[in-house]
Amino acid sequence: MLCIGLDPDLEKIPPLFLKMSDPVATFNRAVIEATHQFAVAYKPNFAFYESRGAAGLGELERTLEFIPETCITIADAKRADIGNTSKHYATAFFEIWKFDCVTVPPYMGYDSISPFLSYSDKLTFILCLTSNSGSQDFEEAKLENGQRLYERVLEKAVEWNKSGNVGVVVGATKPEQLAELRKAAPGLVFLIPGVGAQGGDLRAAVRNGIDANGGSALINLSRAILYDPAQKSASGIAVNDLDTFKSRVAVAAEQTVTEMRTHLP
Repeated sequence: MLCIGLDPDLEKIPPLFLKMSDPVATFNRAVIEATHQFAVAYKPNFAFYESRGAAGLGELERTLEFIPETCITIADAKRADIGNTSKHYATAFFEIWKFDCVTVPPYMGYDSISPFLSYSDKLTFILCLTSNSGSQDFEEAKLENGQRLYERVLEKAVEWNKSGNVGVVVGATKPEQLAELRKAAPGLVFLIPGVGAQGGDLRAAVRNGIDANGGSALINLSRAILYDPAQKSASGIAVNDLDTFKSRVAVAAEQTVTEMRTHLP
């Protein structure tokens, strides 16, 4: 179930990478090499690359080359627009970048999402109930019929899942709602961010997010894998060599997967 968010922050990555000629791509490559036997998916957030312009997009392109074909790639881009524009977005993510999945907001309606869904062999994750506190502003607002807006979004996601290529994003910081949404949509794949730095509980994410067969859930961790275990050694000394960094990241990923398995029913 482990999905690793490849969200490289130059202010957080270990200093040893900053001395290298291609720090972000080298950092990502080290993370992938250390974790690919434990992770089922990798999710680059486009903001961390676009904020560095063309150079950042080049880093992303090189990063994708390092991800094994056995792992799922998710473009965390949160893009959708009028149909003609979304068609170009879908082409970019699925044909040019060749991602397996993409994240999209639902609030412009079906015509903004249908170009993504036309790729029957790709998975489109619709934002349903996100892990941030601002989700209460709109996603958790109550409609006239008593439904929450995120519940209406889930209904539409189920309705649009005619080709089995629709998933939803539901934050781990909302465990009760996560359980309710899983019960309402047993056949959808859930992408579950928010475990770790955002305060979501791993046990609750596993128990509430999996389907009846113990699957269909991708639980995303980023900072908890990339930074927390990698910055210092057990003695408190900053990590200053590549092998030590990769070893500590691998241990963090393995421990996470082991813990996930203990929470399976």
